[in-house]
Amino acid sequence: MARVVLVTGVSRYLGGRLAHLLQASPDIDRVIGVDVVPPDSDIGKAEFVRADIRNPVIAKVINAAEVDTVVHMNVIATPVGGGSRSAMKEINVIGTMQLLAACQRAPSVKQIVVKSSTRVYGVSPKDPAMFTEDMEPNRLPRSGFPKDSVEVEGYVRGFARRRPDVAISLLRIANILGPGMDSRLTRYFSLPVVPTVLGFDGRMQFCHEDDALEVLLRCALTVHPGTYNVAGDGLLLLSQAIARAGRVNAPLPAPLASLTRSAIRRFGLIDSSAEQIDFLKYGRGVDTTRIKEELGFMPAYTTAETFDSFVKSRDLTRVIPKVVFDDVEAKVMNFARNGGTRG
Repeated sequence: MARVVLVTGVSRYLGGRLAHLLQASPDIDRVIGVDVVPPDSDIGKAEFVRADIRNPVIAKVINAAEVDTVVHMNVIATPVGGGSRSAMKEINVIGTMQLLAACQRAPSVKQIVVKSSTRVYGVSPKDPAMFTEDMEPNRLPRSGFPKDSVEVEGYVRGFARRRPDVAISLLRIANILGPGMDSRLTRYFSLPVVPTVLGFDGRMQFCHEDDALEVLLRCALTVHPGTYNVAGDGLLLLSQAIARAGRVNAPLPAPLASLTRSAIRRFGLIDSSAEQIDFLKYGRGVDTTRIKEELGFMPAYTTAETFDSFVKSRDLTRVIPKVVFDDVEAKVMNFARNGGTRG
């Protein structure tokens, strides 16, 4: 039986790379890439279809090609082409609704792989050391991409009830770093001086882009229904990550957290919502036992190795000599402890 895989978000970096990897498999006959804009990079022999998944026309694409596997990569953490937050939410939530509605009516669809995020677990000072897939967040995300991800997963669960014959792999992937990734988080860690919140040191866990693609590929090629956390082993404290990148840690007092948000927003670095500031304060860790035991997947990169790969790819070097760096950091810490006054 001919296998046809449809990949949404194929014009974005990871979507394009996945399309290439799928073509290399002898088990796949056709790869169809869907996006609202043509890809900037070569996607090989994948067939590109310019279509908006928010539009019911996506059903015609699925039915005409008799797609059996859908890999939903178009749940995005940053607006497309500088678009608005509302447009981003439409792509994530309305787009997923329309895509799932099309899949529900398509008898050919037997398998769906959804790229989700560990950000569905929210951020709270009461969080466990490591979230398993069966744990509920202590505080549900209230805005931004994390809230979109929670809604997307809700629609996926609803689809699973209506089409129990379709195998669904829901992949909650930690923040992805790597040589090819360009995100607000990579820009944040590339700043010469990195704003943080005094008295807090969030736990960071990353997933290398190659590991993320390997899991997506495995779930597309073989049937692995279920929900899986995907991340590199181990954790880094935010301060450790900043130091590994040779940046200057600039902690601001908690009462001045709004200044941290303003600084981040000014540079367009990361989602500057309260949830993201909480992420910098507390961080998040996830347990990856399930994917190791059920898929036999062992990440090639630990969290530390993933971060070092990102640092090396950006050629980040210490912005100032270590002696000066230590002196400046000590002065910044002293300034922050004194509430922004000399002393």
